[in-house]
Amino acid sequence: MGKVTGTWAAAVALATLVPLGLTGCGTEPRFVSSDSSGSPSSPSAVPPTEPLSLAITPGTGGTKLPVSTEIGTTVTGGKVTDVTLTVDGGGKVTGSMREDGSAWVPDSPLKYSKSYTASVTATSPGGQTETKTTSFTTMAKPGKQIGSGLYLFDDKTYGVAMPVVVEFSPGIPTKDRAAVQKRMFVKSDPPQPGTWHWVSNGTQAYYRAPEYWQPDTKLTVRIALEGIPLSNGRYGNVDRKATGKIGSRFEMKVDNSTKQMSVYENGNLIKTMPVSLGKKSTPSSSGTMVVMEKKAATVFDTRDDPNPANRYVTDIQFAQRLTWGGEYIHAAPWSVGDQGRRNVSHGCVNVSTANAQWLFNKTKVGDPITVKGTERKLASGNGWTAWDLSWEEFVKGSALPVPAELGAPAAAPTTTPAS
Repeated sequence: MGKVTGTWAAAVALATLVPLGLTGCGTEPRFVSSDSSGSPSSPSAVPPTEPLSLAITPGTGGTKLPVSTEIGTTVTGGKVTDVTLTVDGGGKVTGSMREDGSAWVPDSPLKYSKSYTASVTATSPGGQTETKTTSFTTMAKPGKQIGSGLYLFDDKTYGVAMPVVVEFSPGIPTKDRAAVQKRMFVKSDPPQPGTWHWVSNGTQAYYRAPEYWQPDTKLTVRIALEGIPLSNGRYGNVDRKATGKIGSRFEMKVDNSTKQMSVYENGNLIKTMPVSLGKKSTPSSSGTMVVMEKKAATVFDTRDDPNPANRYVTDIQFAQRLTWGGEYIHAAPWSVGDQGRRNVSHGCVNVSTANAQWLFNKTKVGDPITVKGTERKLASGNGWTAWDLSWEEFVKGSALPVPAELGAPAAAPTTTPAS
């Protein structure tokens, strides 16, 4: 028997709690009418209940349906109490209702070129039931699919600024983003509702809450893309699932005016270190970034840079990527004499080897770093830039309406004041 609890909440309305029938202290209010003498009379008749009515989709006999098909439900005078979906040849499909009751979503994509039968039962408050059934067949596996990726992995611990990041290749056309976003599910425990934001070219979408995640939050994600039809003739390629954990709050703040980095752990300043940022011809980006990748040792090779002055091959220790464009925090023993005094890098945050190793041992992917006061502003999409926007700006990037309780501007994401 199919589950009807909201296991997977829609990404733009997670964990919404609706108080039912709450009153102040004391007894429930009584409503009485009075006759002409002013004496209470008997209560008026209870209005008749709305007749139970149920409609479901897809229609019976549908063929070549995508494997992302959901069992749509429209109910008046009651609610869905049971959904059963079976595949021809045996086997029930598990799933759950959307939070708004609009559809029952299979837990996994349906199989290609298979026949399915769905049975849906709705029940009225008075116990009346109505059941509808439908049968349909799914399409064959398509030849043209998008590529996709999810930057969240099982059993990994991330920083408090870790957005849920989904990548698409090619980008999702604007007209398709609402349908795709509706199939991207995020659940946070404890609940911290959020929404998605699309980068302008549709190659990335970020999910975040108004504030940084609370430490010890559990993120459960399903990006249910397989079989979604797109207007460019392609289909979603695969479903992806992951469960990650948010660790302690660790933040880095860099001020170009002082050439210093202030490091905070759980709101407390624990270390200050000198830095050298990008020189004027190759400035560092100002904005809020997150650690995207960590490498204890790597090689920077910029021999393809169009400017000969910026071409080099250098062994690097304790590198932490901040942007797709190649900005890192890393050890730079050659610039120690400049750190805290002047900017000499090609855009990276240079620190001493000892400080780089100390940071590397403390940070997590998803930890935030804010740089301020440089000659260049961080470009949207150059890295995981979800936190470089105010909440008011961020929600404008959703392809679906954002619930009113999430639409109001929030405080700046980083609340620890710089010293």
